[in-house]
Amino acid sequence: MQADEDMRKKAEAALKKNAAYGEDFDLNEYGLASEEEERADDLEELSEEDQRTLLNVGFTPSEDNRSGSFLMLNNAVTHSSLRDDDVVELMSLRDAMKVHDWVKDYSWKLVEPDKDKYTAMSYLQDANGYFIRAPAGKKSKMPVQTCLLIGSKQVSQTVHNIVIVEEGAELDVITGCSTKHGIEKGLHLGISEMYVKKGATLNFTMIHNWGEEIGVRPRTVVHVEEGGTYISNYVTLKPVKSVQAYPTVILDGKGAFARLNTIAVAHPGSELDLGSKVVFNAEDTKAELISRTITTGGKAIARGEMIGNANNAKGHLECHGLVLGGGMQRAIPILEANVEDIELSHEAAVGRIAREQIEYLMARGLTEEDAVGMIVRGFLDVGIQGIPDELKADIDATIAKIGENAI
Repeated sequence: MQADEDMRKKAEAALKKNAAYGEDFDLNEYGLASEEEERADDLEELSEEDQRTLLNVGFTPSEDNRSGSFLMLNNAVTHSSLRDDDVVELMSLRDAMKVHDWVKDYSWKLVEPDKDKYTAMSYLQDANGYFIRAPAGKKSKMPVQTCLLIGSKQVSQTVHNIVIVEEGAELDVITGCSTKHGIEKGLHLGISEMYVKKGATLNFTMIHNWGEEIGVRPRTVVHVEEGGTYISNYVTLKPVKSVQAYPTVILDGKGAFARLNTIAVAHPGSELDLGSKVVFNAEDTKAELISRTITTGGKAIARGEMIGNANNAKGHLECHGLVLGGGMQRAIPILEANVEDIELSHEAAVGRIAREQIEYLMARGLTEEDAVGMIVRGFLDVGIQGIPDELKADIDATIAKIGENAI
């Protein structure tokens, strides 16, 4: 088709188009990740090391309390299974294209292939990924879990995901992104297009645990219809070279609601340019953007943007950052009102932990290290549900280490 050919030409031209924010990566420095990897039919037969890698991003190899599981190693789908196929549909995007002709109507409709070099690369490689659909009225009691794993050195992983929650349905997704042990350098390019239909709810939790020299460039757009709800939790606590993410949520139906939580730690050598954007296109829409970032020597940029295009829309943006042991924090809130009857607000603060807070807790019997750890834990707590105990323990260990280094 001529339209496809025109878009391909635009994408080819965009291979030289740098992203608006974040460090620029030379795509030529990375080979293409393999699309041929060994299948993993039984996840509990993976090596102990690989199972630990999965657990540390919220993916349980036992599949307990999960309605479905999807694993992508490099650019190959190595596992896809469903325990509750009555309430959710899960498969690779390429398989979904074969099963449902209409899936093409959702592909590359929210994310523009020529937005920058990273989207262009994913488009031109016909990137595969997961397809998740909750049929109308269906409400899954357990989350779907997915993991996108880089297992080879100095390759680019290209991913394209589509999530559709039909009218009145409810869906929880926990997705983890990581690297196999010993893989330090690589590039992850992840395209996600999500559709929340009338009266539907999508709870989406993403946990990153990358290698120290990995560049991460996700591109996500979410479309929410009337009365729909989108809740996002993004967590990255371990060292990584560079993450630049700016998901956009379009509230396109009356009464639609979005809440996006960001929890991040920038270690020495890390650059995290994180944020979220909400566009209020319908009346009575609401949104909350909550960012909690800590730097222990790295660079943390917290962006937040709300664009009000409809009356009686309400939005609140909150960016709080702690500087522990050096590094840089920057908060960039943007509020834009294009109608009169609208209420948008923001609150931003960066700095160290107040000494009086530490002394208050020490006066009640805590050591200084425990006091700092408690404050950091409370600072990062935004109430994420459904993560396994092993991940909670890993998060606690990371927070404890941050507390030690902050004294």
